[in-house]
Amino acid sequence: MAFQSGLSGLNAAAKDLDVVGNNIANSSTVGFKSSRTLFSDVYASSLNGAGANEVGIGTKVAGIQQQFSQGNITSTNNPLDVAINGGGFYRMSQNGVITYSRNGQFHLDSQGYLVDSNDLHVTGYGVDASGNVVATSPTDIQISTSDLAPSPTGKFGASMNLDARASVPVTGAFSQTDPSSYTSTTSGTVYDSLGNAHVFSLYLVKTATSGQWKAYGSIDGSALANVNLGSGAGNPATINFNSSGALTTAMPLTATLTLTNGAVTPLTTTLDFTGTTQYGANFSVNALTQNGYTSGRLSGMNIGSDGTISGRYSNGQTKNLGQIVLASFANPEGLKPLGDDQWSESSDSGLPVVGVPGSGSLGVVQSSAVEDSNVDLTAELVNMITAQRAYQANAQTIKTQDEVLQTLVNLKQ
Repeated sequence: MAFQSGLSGLNAAAKDLDVVGNNIANSSTVGFKSSRTLFSDVYASSLNGAGANEVGIGTKVAGIQQQFSQGNITSTNNPLDVAINGGGFYRMSQNGVITYSRNGQFHLDSQGYLVDSNDLHVTGYGVDASGNVVATSPTDIQISTSDLAPSPTGKFGASMNLDARASVPVTGAFSQTDPSSYTSTTSGTVYDSLGNAHVFSLYLVKTATSGQWKAYGSIDGSALANVNLGSGAGNPATINFNSSGALTTAMPLTATLTLTNGAVTPLTTTLDFTGTTQYGANFSVNALTQNGYTSGRLSGMNIGSDGTISGRYSNGQTKNLGQIVLASFANPEGLKPLGDDQWSESSDSGLPVVGVPGSGSLGVVQSSAVEDSNVDLTAELVNMITAQRAYQANAQTIKTQDEVLQTLVNLKQ
């Protein structure tokens, strides 16, 4: 019996050393999860059942259990490196075969797919033409690196203070080239359908009517006939204020700008003076806003805590390019390890529950960071000493049993 018990102890200790060695070897592997050896004792079967004095015949390895505790988060310089803080796994695809991983060292391949070091595709949700995430079935994430199309200005806003103390211009007929024919002026940039920038100028003229002003416009300094703010080409818009200096004209107004450079014409935009006042103070421009932009080239990317991948463009705009999803399991310890930082589902793990980071039991993700191995190197070195001692002790039981048998053999002599 002692031979069998000692031999089983040697095998179990050797297996334990294998597990400890594997943990130590992967102490620097990103996303690696350590394992521990589970042992159970062994008793011989008896026809009459186990007695009170039954002696065991050794031990066996009941299983190797993975430890899915959180690893430390380490910052990197790659914005596409992503660490999971909390539960969940990346959902990876290789020609439709789905695996799961905690290693978020990602990059783009030659076709724009978000992949890991094994060229497995990261899966998630795509976006529509406007950059809205389309949450359907997860697919391989492919990042579009094409230029961002220009967007013509659809709204121009100006918040100003018009000086209530100002006199009516001495020149009755307005002329954009004659400063004596208008009270104040300001200008801003607008964009056409081709992304070309144009200077849109506003000329404010105080009238003889109390609290009333006229607003004329021009585009790139061209003739007034190219801008319509009122009832016809070249006509001004009328804006009124009450005796407290508050704007009373309903907003927004409509501005029609005629272009001659091949872009869509006319450029129709709303003109909004909301926030404009008429106080007894110097003319001032508090804010000029417009919602158009020129074309832009992709200059960088970042990933939000919910897995949304945003592109930054050279024109200062941002646009959603996709969203990473995570998968959780009822029993992560039941996942089947495949190597290369990959696991596959099994009957023990249960079916995956897929969602965006931060939803349900799923953790959030952190860009420009990776999750380190959760191996506690100090603890593993202690475990290695313990396994070594167990191996030596079991070898000693075999040696002792051999000496006992040798003594029995010598009794016949």
